[in-house]
Amino acid sequence: MSQTLELILRLLFAAVLGAVIGYEREVRAKGAGIRTHCLVALASALFMLVSQYGFAGAERFDAARVAAQVVSGIGFIGAGIIIFQKNSVRGLTTAAGLWVTSAIGLGAASGLYALASVTTILVLICLETMHFYAVKGGDRIFNVTLSSSEERRLTETMHWMEGKIERFALSRDGDLYKLDLTLRNARKEPVGDLIDRLASLDGIRLESLE
Repeated sequence: MSQTLELILRLLFAAVLGAVIGYEREVRAKGAGIRTHCLVALASALFMLVSQYGFAGAERFDAARVAAQVVSGIGFIGAGIIIFQKNSVRGLTTAAGLWVTSAIGLGAASGLYALASVTTILVLICLETMHFYAVKGGDRIFNVTLSSSEERRLTETMHWMEGKIERFALSRDGDLYKLDLTLRNARKEPVGDLIDRLASLDGIRLESLE
């Protein structure tokens, strides 16, 4: 097999492994899907090949320099996916997925097919295991905004939800009082029952639920 064909196969292998991880992310409706992960793996692989073969004839040759820049440079893409919203951080798993996808691309381009394949499988296992745990166990965090013309009604509501409240903020907007709550609810307990109870409270309006 010629060297050019071998390098092309490495690029294709990296792109396929990246697409596999991206498919899992896209199925979960995450921000970075097949195209993003495929491109990250492909770009990382090409950078690795360039670092290995593009400067082979140079007087000063260090194959690790370009690859090292990929490791740090992918952080900029990951940072763009991480979102801080209403006192919670989202997108960390997807950002980490892009980081490990770049590593898989580097491994595939180096000819470490077995390691790149095993890493891809382990990534999928980690993602699916975490998703299973998130659905079947643990707690669910969500944000609720309530409003009322009487502050007393909102404070009374906080009392019976005391064990579920993570954070709260009480403010006044004209004649209305608003209560922003971050609630923690066990996944085995139906959220619908809690929401129905909030919506049925006298003198209190459920403004939003996220």
